[in-house]
Amino acid sequence: MRHFHLQRNHQWNPIVNIDKLPSLLPGDVREKYVSGEAKDTAPVIDLLNLGYSKLLGKGRLPEFPIVVRARYVSKLAERKITAAGGVIELVA
Repeated sequence: MRHFHLQRNHQWNPIVNIDKLPSLLPGDVREKYVSGEAKDTAPVIDLLNLGYSKLLGKGRLPEFPIVVRARYVSKLAERKITAAGGVIELVA
């Protein structure tokens, strides 16, 4: 008989693509940044609180910079966000 430690959800890793990031913002906040009213700040998107752990680089970013907090980020997503003036914050 084998003895092993049962680990539930040890590979939990839901993903989201870059093109879905603006839809994760509340509607009034998104409209404020899309219209250009708020130019001195950047919205913060915490993916772990929204139920995602990995950010992938498929799609295009909006014109405003975004601060993204995530557990895992692909290289392409990191390049696209930093090129748009945004910042990646890795969380454990």
